[in-house]
Amino acid sequence: MTVWDDLVGQDKVSAVLDGAARDADALVTAAATNRTPPEASRMTHAWLFTGPPGAGRNQAARAFAAALQCVSPDRALGGAPGCGFCDGCHTALLGTHADVSAVAAVGAEILVRDMRDTVRKSYTAPANGRWQIILVEDAERLNEKSANAVLKAVEEPAPRTVWLLCAPSVEDVLPTIRSRCRHLNLRTPSVEAVADMLVRRDGIEPGAAMAAARATQGHVDRARRLATDPAARERRAAVLRLPLRLDEIGACLRAAQELVDAAAEDAKQLAEEMDGKETEELKAALGAAQGGRLPRGTAGAVKDLEEMQKRRRTRTQRDSLDVALGDLTGFYRDVLALQLGSRVAIANGDTEDALDRLARGSSPEATLRRIEAIAACRDALDRNVAPLLAVEAMTMALRAG
Repeated sequence: MTVWDDLVGQDKVSAVLDGAARDADALVTAAATNRTPPEASRMTHAWLFTGPPGAGRNQAARAFAAALQCVSPDRALGGAPGCGFCDGCHTALLGTHADVSAVAAVGAEILVRDMRDTVRKSYTAPANGRWQIILVEDAERLNEKSANAVLKAVEEPAPRTVWLLCAPSVEDVLPTIRSRCRHLNLRTPSVEAVADMLVRRDGIEPGAAMAAARATQGHVDRARRLATDPAARERRAAVLRLPLRLDEIGACLRAAQELVDAAAEDAKQLAEEMDGKETEELKAALGAAQGGRLPRGTAGAVKDLEEMQKRRRTRTQRDSLDVALGDLTGFYRDVLALQLGSRVAIANGDTEDALDRLARGSSPEATLRRIEAIAACRDALDRNVAPLLAVEAMTMALRAG
């Protein structure tokens, strides 16, 4: 088993990264032994990982970070870096390696204050690893100021610093940044590949694994959650019952409220799991006295943490809504396939009766308008429209479609 094994359906990307990691290892080894470095190298200081949701952009970047930090003794015997078991690989994959810094959006944008310390760290030498690695998980959410800070660091990197940027597409990243990166595009893995991963790695029964993979259309993380979390399966089932309930205005408004409330509950559960622990850890690090009293001058750090947690709850709620909207899109896609007599495999086979009922009761044009209404709701949420207003407009359009 290596760090590349979790990159489902990405054989070409894995091969490119494996080759770059081998050359990176040769560069570090040459520097440590005062040897002449290789004349040609597949390694570069900045990488851009793109691909559709669920393709595994962040997983690919983190696997590459692990391979770059690999300290397996097998490397000296000709083995490839990225064993998956050594301390370098293990801590990089877990997110605890001192020389791998990850930045993700906790709100709608990555603010410059969220990037400032990370950019500063990028100019320092590795503390105990082989490379100083900066992983930006949501590069498309960099705002103007934070993107400019990243651009400057990518233009003039330290000798042993590597930037790994992840975004849905190259168009989501500033041209001046992407022109300085090596681009790798991941594809949506096949349903069969995702199902195989669920069986092999998570021990899921083959039938359940295939159902989860098909329902999520190759989205690796959602497939795993659907296969392993009964609550996630129930939430999806509730969403897929919604199209048959939209028979009058009151039902549309109630359905919208339920979707928003369910997303808020998801965000609340995550906050309960993470916020309290983070706050206590910060207070301990600041030297809080017994009873929780903070040393003078440290209250601002706690306030900053609370603000970050608030932004994260907002994003979590919107992410949960986006999952529900993706499920609805897949449902109406299946309706359209039935209406057109398509041979495309139905993703939501467990709702066959509802699909048949809607397919017979409407036209393909109406189904397309409904899919467009869901897309419009997603766009509205991206523009920070109030979630309830955006979802109410969608449910009314689904009824009228």
